[in-house]
Amino acid sequence: MAIKNFIEELEWRGMIHTIMPGAKEQLEKEMTTAYLGIDPTADSLHIGHLVGVMILKHFQMCGHRPLALVGGATGMIGDPSGKSQERNLLDEKTLRHNQEAIKRQLAKLLDFDSDAPNAATLVNNYDWMKEFTFLDFIRDIGKCITVNYMMAKDSVKKRFSGEGDGMSFTEFTYQLVQGYDFLHLYETMNCKIQLGGADQWGNITTGTELIRRKLGAEAEAFGITCPLITKADGTKFGKTESGNVWLDPRYTSPYKFYQFWLNVSDDDAKRYIKIFTLLDRQTIDALIAEHDAAPHLRVLQKRLAEEVTCMIHSREEYEKAVEASAILFGGATSEALHRLDEQTLLQVFEGVPQYRVARAELAAGVPFVDLCAEKSGIFASKGECRKLVQGGGVSLNKEKVTDPMREVTDADLIAGKYLLVQRGKKNYYLVIAE
Repeated sequence: MAIKNFIEELEWRGMIHTIMPGAKEQLEKEMTTAYLGIDPTADSLHIGHLVGVMILKHFQMCGHRPLALVGGATGMIGDPSGKSQERNLLDEKTLRHNQEAIKRQLAKLLDFDSDAPNAATLVNNYDWMKEFTFLDFIRDIGKCITVNYMMAKDSVKKRFSGEGDGMSFTEFTYQLVQGYDFLHLYETMNCKIQLGGADQWGNITTGTELIRRKLGAEAEAFGITCPLITKADGTKFGKTESGNVWLDPRYTSPYKFYQFWLNVSDDDAKRYIKIFTLLDRQTIDALIAEHDAAPHLRVLQKRLAEEVTCMIHSREEYEKAVEASAILFGGATSEALHRLDEQTLLQVFEGVPQYRVARAELAAGVPFVDLCAEKSGIFASKGECRKLVQGGGVSLNKEKVTDPMREVTDADLIAGKYLLVQRGKKNYYLVIAE
C-alpha cells in the first residue's frame, strides 16, 4: 500500500505552520515515528487538544507511527509557552489518574491495539524522568545547552520582558526537560519527529539541538508545527463563556458539545471542517460550495457538528443532541421531550423563566389554568390563560392544551421533576416540582 503523503494532507487542511528542513524527505523515505506531547493537567482533553490529536491521527493514517506523550514530568513543572502565570503542580496519583482518562479518549481516535507496525503507543515522560537525579541531569543534559540559547526563545523572552511575574528556575528548565524527552524517544524508540503547536517551536528546536550535540551531526531529528487555532474574530478557540469545551461528557454534555460546533461562524466552519474532520478534499469542497449557495441553511456547521460529535461521542449521542436542539427550534414531539435526561433538559432551556410548585399538589392534580395563573406567574390571570388556550396558543410538554381545566398531575413530569409550558411560538416556561 502506497503511503499517503502526510505533509500534503496537512497542507491543504491548513494544519502546517513550520517544517524543519529534511522532515519531508524523512517521511518520504520510510515509516517514521513521531511524537506529540500532552500535559495531563486534567482528566479530560478539551477541544484545544484536538488539533494535535487529529495530526497524530493523520500521521497514523498516512502509514507512520504516532507516539502520544503524556507529560507526567513536564506537567509537574508547567510549560511557560503562551503563559504569563506559573502553573499549579500536580502530584503523582492525580497525574496517573489523568493519564488513564486521556488514554481512553485517545483510543477513540488512534489505533493502540492492532499488531500493525505503526500502532500508536502512549508514553509518559515521568517514567524516565523519575529516576534521573538532579545532579545527573545538570551534568548530562544541562551542559549541552547554553543559557544564551535558552534565553533566546520567545517563550522565555516574553516572561523576562515584563509579561506576568517573571519566571521561576523550574519553568526555565522546562525546555531542557522537553528536549530530553525527544532525545530519550530518539534513542529508545527511533522517534525522529516532534509534532506540536506553533508555540512549541522553541521547545522542539531545543530537542533537535540536544540530539545533535549528544549524538553527533549524523543524528537527524526534525520538528513540524501547526498553527494555533483562533476564531475568525481573533479570540481564543475552544473557550465558551462557561469555560473549556471538554471531550468528557461529565464536563461538557454531548448536547453542549454539538451546539458549540453548530454555532461557529461561516468563516470558522470552512477552516474547522478541514482540521477537525477526516472528510476528503472533494467532499469538503462540495460542502463549502453548497454552503456558499445558501448560507442560511448552515450546511457546513451541521455537517461539522455531526462529524465531530460522532467521532468524540457516538452516533447515538449525536442523534440525541439533534433531537434536543429541535425541541427549542423545531417541531419536536412530546416523546422526544420525555426522552431527555435532566442535564440536557436544563441545558436546552437555560435562561428560560422557572417557577416552582409543590410536588404534593401535583400528586393530587391541579387544573392547568390554576397551575399557570395561581401556582406560577406564567399568566397574569386565569382569564388570560383561558383566552390563549381557546386560541390554540398554549402547549404543555409540546402537546397543545385544548381544555384550560385539564388536570396536570405528577404523571406529566419530565425526568420526574419538570413541566414545560409554551406560550405562543417562542415563549417557554419551566415549572419545577419540589
